[in-house]
Amino acid sequence: MGVNWHEQMVDQLAWHWEGQLRPRFAGLTDAEYLWEPVAGCWSVRPRGTSPAPLALGGGALTIDWARPEPSPPPVTTIAWRLAHVIVGVFGQRVASHFGGPPMDYDTVEFAGTADEALAQLDAAYGRWIAGVRGLDDEALARPVGPAEGPWHESPMAALVFHINREAIHHGAEVALLRDLYAARG
Repeated sequence: MGVNWHEQMVDQLAWHWEGQLRPRFAGLTDAEYLWEPVAGCWSVRPRGTSPAPLALGGGALTIDWARPEPSPPPVTTIAWRLAHVIVGVFGQRVASHFGGPPMDYDTVEFAGTADEALAQLDAAYGRWIAGVRGLDDEALARPVGPAEGPWHESPMAALVFHINREAIHHGAEVALLRDLYAARG
């Protein structure tokens, strides 16, 4: 009996996203969204207020950034993590591989509220999972190409599994930050 790898990769993310992760984000408040659990957090902030080496964004809000990433990397807020998933995990890949709208950290308009961020997140996830569902075996085996830097020679299937890991990883971080916010005393 053969394994349907396409079905497995779609189910890996969809099952976790729909059954565990996304429900954990329900009720996210603006206070949680912007909460800085330690000094020096990176977040999404009004333009001109970033303490980071770079402040990226195309609207009234920017995301704290540095190139190269500091070591160790700073703790980030829920706002920062959701912005990263929206832009860097789903959005850029949807633009590169599924004909989605252009997406990059320099031009995106970051969300200032939890509700706005969750709406952006739902849209980005929806475009990504629809794109992955539309891939056939030939497309999954094809190299992803130059848009993916170090992944350029890897098959699309490897990129899909990587994005699944990234979404699950960062989503779990958001869930943990919500737990810490609730237990902060």
